[in-house]
Amino acid sequence: MRTLCASTLIGEFFVIGFAGLVAMKDDSLAMSTVWTVCVIAMVLSVLLCGMITRPGGVQLGWALQIALIASGFFVPSMFFLGAVFAVLWWASVHYGRRIDAIKASWAAHQGSAGPDAA
Repeated sequence: MRTLCASTLIGEFFVIGFAGLVAMKDDSLAMSTVWTVCVIAMVLSVLLCGMITRPGGVQLGWALQIALIASGFFVPSMFFLGAVFAVLWWASVHYGRRIDAIKASWAAHQGSAGPDAA
């Protein structure tokens, strides 16, 4: 699960940065505010890569997904991109857990077979 989720979060890191560049063109938004919010979100996405397997890591990831979708109020294309990344996040968590369970089952099967089983 960690690898899939981290890949999604790194992709979001770049999308957030590019969204900041687009938001800079809006005269109603202060550039310092745009970059403060973007840098905080980008740092959070990188930190979450290491926190995925800790308690609350997945929930923080969902909070980031909601914030990414909500950023569409400032950069309209982020409604679509945020939704795409929310689906990717769901898939990363869902299939990542399935892969982890299969790996654990395989490791248990190999461990119970003993060293002479091959």
